Amino acid sequence: MIWFGGQKPDLAAMTSIGGKSMPGLLGIEFIDVGEDWVSARMPVDHRTHQPFGRLHGGASVALAETVASMGGAMTLDPAKQVTVGMEINANHIRPAMSGYVTAVAKAESLGRSTQIWTIRITDDAGKLICLSRITLAVIAVA
Repeated sequence: MIWFGGQKPDLAAMTSIGGKSMPGLLGIEFIDVGEDWVSARMPVDHRTHQPFGRLHGGASVALAETVASMGGAMTLDPAKQVTVGMEINANHIRPAMSGYVTAVAKAESLGRSTQIWTIRITDDAGKLICLSRITLAVIAVA
C-alpha cells in the first residue's frame, strides 16, 4: 500500500480539504480508494459545462489534477511535504452532457521529488471521456 502511515486515506476528509476552493466549487467528491489508486466524481452541470452544454475540457483537467494531487499528498507525511502539479496532459475522447464523471488516478511512479499519476475519467455508462497524465512535484511544507 502506498498511503502514508499504511492506512487508506479518509475520503470525507479529502473532499473537505478542497471544500472552499476550486474542487468544492466544481462539486468534486472523493468516493473510493485502493492500494495504489484513488477516485473522485464531479457533476456535469452548469458549473462544469462549456457554453455549448458539454463538459468543459478544463473542468476535466481540474478533476484530473485534483484527484491525482490529493492522492499524491496522501502518500506523504503532511507535516513535511505536499504535492503540486508540474505538468499535465489530457486527451479528450468523447463529450459528456449530464450526470457525473468519475476520475480514477493510479500512481505510476512515486519518487522522492516527483510523482507520476495516470487518470482515467469515465461517464456514468463507463465510457472513457478523458485520459490524462500528471507529473507532481513533491515539495517541503513552508
